[in-house]
Amino acid sequence: QGKLRVLTSTDGRTWKSVALISSPEGDLRDPKLEVTPDGRLMLLGFITLYHPKTFKHKSLVWFSNDGKTWTEAADVADRPLWIWRVTRHGDGLYTMGYDCHERAVFRLYQSETGIPFKPISGDLGIRPGESALGFTEDGTCHALLRVKTARLGTAKPPYTDWTWRDTGIRIGGPEIIQLPDGRFVAAGRSYARDGKPGLSGWATVLYWVDYQQGTLTEFLRLPSAGDTSYPGMVYHDGLLWISYYSSHEEAVTDDYGKSNIYLARVKLPDTGE
Repeated sequence: QGKLRVLTSTDGRTWKSVALISSPEGDLRDPKLEVTPDGRLMLLGFITLYHPKTFKHKSLVWFSNDGKTWTEAADVADRPLWIWRVTRHGDGLYTMGYDCHERAVFRLYQSETGIPFKPISGDLGIRPGESALGFTEDGTCHALLRVKTARLGTAKPPYTDWTWRDTGIRIGGPEIIQLPDGRFVAAGRSYARDGKPGLSGWATVLYWVDYQQGTLTEFLRLPSAGDTSYPGMVYHDGLLWISYYSSHEEAVTDDYGKSNIYLARVKLPDTGE
């Protein structure tokens, strides 16, 4: 019976709840924020329906001018879509996902306002998974996908011809961001089993991304272990701000303890080393 809670802060240290969103139709989870081209906040969430008919899941969006008062939930398309994370580029919003009626088909979608999202590519030919997108100044789209081992993808407009590289690294809940100097940073759950005794060894990790070589290079592990992941990132005042959750302060002998929400602020080196 998941709900979505919106928190706000003026300094990144003291936080307060300003909205709590629920649905009588099902379990809400995986919330993410983006700013639409017309300046509104858009909240993206995923619902598992209590009483499914022809499909069990779909993505929903809400809109707000102040983060406190939100519109009613709206479907992201005229068909039940699963989309993971929305990225703004120019006058459009972009995401990857699949139609819940034909799950094996994974596409790139675009919207001008947040509803509806329409496919702008054919099947990308990759097993559907969580995804994150980033755009360079020349309009090139870069993707990071969670599949068995993470894939890095690149395409130029109109984003119908993609080049994919297998990183060989398993990653969960991926997110990417481009820094002002052009470098890309990725974040997500690492599955390497070198954590505290009794825990799974999972951690939320930052990586340098090299799209030409198709590599993810770990450079920082945030305080995390056990059940941890789903980072969100923004670059603000010269620091990389990362929100994520982790159970490292609660779990003792098993893999999954009570999870808490954390905010990290990271000062990055001048070079990607």
